Amino acid sequence: MTAAREERKGDLLGFLQTIQKAGRPIGSLGENDRLVASGLIDSLAILQIVTYLESTYDIDFALLGVDPEQLGSISGILDFIDKEKS
Repeated sequence: MTAAREERKGDLLGFLQTIQKAGRPIGSLGENDRLVASGLIDSLAILQIVTYLESTYDIDFALLGVDPEQLGSISGILDFIDKEKS
């Protein structure tokens, strides 16, 4: 994992801690685990993730559209950021 991706992962985990459901430890979640299916967040939190990505990485979802599947796991979100910022 590159240093930039590792830093993005740390930032993302910090953000996810602010929106996670109570009683669901983010530390036990694997990179490929589904965020909603694991119970860490609810489906509406995907919109908060979109807002986070727009403000943090200047990604314009109005042009790209939103694919909840692509934003459904930590790995998926990091891959999406990598693709949009390269």
